[in-house]
Amino acid sequence: MMIIDKHVHTPYCPHGSTDPLERYIERAISLGYREISFTEHAPLPENFIDPTPEKDSAMALDQMPAYLEELGKLKAYYSSALKVNIGLEVDFIEGYEKETSSFLDQYGPLLDDSILSVHFLRSGEAYYCMDYSEETFEEMIRMFGGLTKVYEAYFSTLKKSIVTDLGTYKPSRIGHITLVEKFKRKFPHDRDLSAYVMPILDIMSDKKCELDYNGAGFTKPLCLDSYPPAFIALEAHKRKIPLVYGSDAHSAKGLMQGYNQLERTLLD
Repeated sequence: MMIIDKHVHTPYCPHGSTDPLERYIERAISLGYREISFTEHAPLPENFIDPTPEKDSAMALDQMPAYLEELGKLKAYYSSALKVNIGLEVDFIEGYEKETSSFLDQYGPLLDDSILSVHFLRSGEAYYCMDYSEETFEEMIRMFGGLTKVYEAYFSTLKKSIVTDLGTYKPSRIGHITLVEKFKRKFPHDRDLSAYVMPILDIMSDKKCELDYNGAGFTKPLCLDSYPPAFIALEAHKRKIPLVYGSDAHSAKGLMQGYNQLERTLLD
């Protein structure tokens, strides 16, 4: 089993563990990994106020040089044992497209890999970190005017992330496209998920995007499913969208999470 995992966080993540990068890499090698992409949460736009209580959604901009330097050294050191990619998970934040594009213009040339994800949704002038907690999600249901409105806002924002021009270095892989389902066992939605997702997959196919087939949802007690679920992953595969496994690990222990529960025959 030669695993490729292209969604892994690091000690530079303020809401993750402090496990050193070497621990991630050594564990990846012991698990039989062939390739790993470190995709830390990219710094948020300077004028965007992180809506989470601890303001810990992403690493700080002044950490970027150290992040790139440390990973560059480890990439070279471990090159004979494991392919290490230097990457970022970039947030698409509605209203901050120019800032995101400018960031990618600067740092994109220094990266091997990247993911584009939606974590923040806007309602009026306010932003919410959708996956922060079940309490935040419940507040969003109230503020948006119902669970359906939250789903509509998420998939509308996700569509914008895919079609918006963010420049030459825009990530081609879309992160955990059903993250809105993180708390679905507490807040079940009665509308068929296909109605939201199939149009998104068609756009992804047209735009030659890849799909982050993310195992982290299996570890979330109110989800217990992949992002996206298997039936949607199959639809992506039918559209010839490459599916790329992502553990979305925020600790060395989290590597390979959900992997054995995925439909692994669909992985690119």
